[in-house]
Amino acid sequence: FPVDAAPDIYRHWAYHGGIFDIGFFHHWWPQVLAHQLDASDLSSVETEKMIETVKNNPDIRAFPTAYTALMYPDKNPHLQDALLHPYDGPYYWERSGYTKFDKINVPSYLLSRWTGWAIHLPGAFAAYQGIKAPKKLTITIPESGVGFNRPWHENHDLVLRWYDHWLKGIDTGIMNEPPIKILVQGVNKWRYENEWPLARTRWAKFYLRENLSLSESPPGADESPDSFSNKPGLRPKEEVPAIKYTTAPLTKDLEITGPCALYLYAALSTGDADWMVEIRDVDSSGAEKLVSMGWLRASHREIDESRSKPYQPFHPHTRSVPVEPGKVY
Repeated sequence: FPVDAAPDIYRHWAYHGGIFDIGFFHHWWPQVLAHQLDASDLSSVETEKMIETVKNNPDIRAFPTAYTALMYPDKNPHLQDALLHPYDGPYYWERSGYTKFDKINVPSYLLSRWTGWAIHLPGAFAAYQGIKAPKKLTITIPESGVGFNRPWHENHDLVLRWYDHWLKGIDTGIMNEPPIKILVQGVNKWRYENEWPLARTRWAKFYLRENLSLSESPPGADESPDSFSNKPGLRPKEEVPAIKYTTAPLTKDLEITGPCALYLYAALSTGDADWMVEIRDVDSSGAEKLVSMGWLRASHREIDESRSKPYQPFHPHTRSVPVEPGKVY
């Protein structure tokens, strides 16, 4: 009964969209993990060369926690390992659960939450699609609205029904229910589903339009692009520079349940950038609720078409593709 799992250590844990996320590295993992770098993979000379190269990365030099981990590897060896492996590859494949989905034959109940965009939500969906053994999936919102409370006490009735069925042979009825159960936000109601993505989905395209509108009608050839200037080193509570596109007020209820993708055409004034995208629900009073998030480093925009779907492009993250300033990609 994996709860809030992370089967892809590169995408769900260390590098979201190719962007390093210090996340748990600086407070939780140092306490529970030993050094993971396999000494047989690299000689000490090779390791030292890699460390010096990474230390000269301007992103790392501007980040004291990361830079310190390279200077004093014994303080946080797992963080150092991640910094030395900025691309997906054997280091992450060996440690990721998704590369072993075909070997899993234990019945699995996957539990996650709509607020786990970076790690656990994509991990739950990836596991549900990849595991071929008997499986179920529930996506909920915890009592806290963010993560499950500690000590963990939520959903234990579900866990016991699952274990009673498979470990004690008690007919709890859990296998008679549809395989997926989701809490529909907004209406705050539970609903069973049979597949993911939902078969009855109406795939809709919304376009970024002039005057910061979000429309189901494509833009005309004469519409001008929008722009904004990023501002590194924001002070606390300082507004993050961004551009925001909004639909016209909705005339009827709209449910968005399922994967979504943004196809963005942009030119940069710099050699790289980290794109952060949010989808928000704005109510009649102007209050906003975060619905979903996504990330992508511009130099990691490469797509593997053979592993992609229109609603779920797959980025291999095995190299950086240069960005020429001023050119639209």
